Order: sequence, then C-alpha cells, then structure tokens
Amino acid sequence: MPRAKGGAKTRRRRKKILKKAKGYVGGRRKLYKTAAETVLRAGAFAYRGRKQKKRLARALWIVRINAACRQVGLSYSRFMAALRQAGITLDRKVLAELAVTDPSAFAKLTETAKAQSR
Repeated sequence: MPRAKGGAKTRRRRKKILKKAKGYVGGRRKLYKTAAETVLRAGAFAYRGRKQKKRLARALWIVRINAACRQVGLSYSRFMAALRQAGITLDRKVLAELAVTDPSAFAKLTETAKAQSR
C-alpha cells in the first residue's frame, strides 16, 4: 500500500497558518514551522488581551467616577455604597459616562448619595 502524504489537506492547513502570519517579519511569515509557533503565541496573547481589555475598561470607569466624586468631596467607596443603599442600580460604565459627559446629572447623583450616607 502506498504512503499517504496528505497532499491537499496538508497544503490547506499550512496555507491557513501562513495566511494568519501575514504582516510578520522574515521567516515568521514565510517558514511554516516558525509561522505556526508565532501564530499560536499570537493567539494566546490575543486571548489574554480580550480578558485584560475588560479589566482595564472597568479600572478606567472607576478612576473617572472617583475623580468626579472627589470634586464634590465624596470618596468612591462611600458614593457606591450610598447608591446601593438608595436603590440606584446604575453600573460603573454608565456612571463614568455621566461623570464625563453630563456633570450636572452626576452632581444630582452625588447629592442623592450624600443624603443617603447621612
């Protein structure tokens, strides 16, 4: 029985990897073995990056909310606790957006929080 070499399937698999390696420099783009290693590693970085993106976004929202709260003499933690006690269920993304784009609406929320914390 003759040896099966894979032919079209092997070529397709290799072309798929080399297509993903477009834009890489030198052998990382042209040589299958190094391209495969680099693509695999890039995939790991991309996966990790998608998780980090969420963390960084949340951290940025918290920084923005904290800065807006400090301007009216309130700490971030007290502000969030007071909102929770008041039954206001706005998430950090919306609160950060309000703090940046609509300071008057955010000021009303801080007043509500101050009244709640007393």
